[in-house]
Amino acid sequence: MRKLHFGAVLLAAFFLTAATGDHAVTDKSTIVAKDTLNWKLLGVIKFVKKPHKEYGEVNYPVVNSKLKSLHKKKVVMTGYIVPIDNTNYALSKNVFAACFFCGKAGPETIMGLKFRNPKRYKTDQYVTVEGTFRVNENNVDDWIYNMDDVVVVKGD
Repeated sequence: MRKLHFGAVLLAAFFLTAATGDHAVTDKSTIVAKDTLNWKLLGVIKFVKKPHKEYGEVNYPVVNSKLKSLHKKKVVMTGYIVPIDNTNYALSKNVFAACFFCGKAGPETIMGLKFRNPKRYKTDQYVTVEGTFRVNENNVDDWIYNMDDVVVVKGD
């Protein structure tokens, strides 16, 4: 009887997932878009050394074509909030203790966030955000990956 019940639950989950398309059901009343981006895809990146007027020789990112095709498009991404200062935040693949700033990860494991309606977020708050994706391969003083007009869709 348990196998039959388990099978029915699996079948229901399959049909529920199929019916929601690009969305994941988090509970009976909340539907959240599935991540469009993931940290593995953001990690598929190369770097090329080029001269820079101010910094000497710098590693410039060469972003993969899949990510370039998402430039200026609405995306969904999940990660940990890392406050940069009182008004600026980043989304990180890792918690703050193991993030890019601590030297334990590369610059491709963090993304700059510009919130539509900024408020205070806690360090290491795990969230799913939606916004307009922006790729940066030229400005060494900005993040490689950015999201503009960001709203938290889960974990707020």
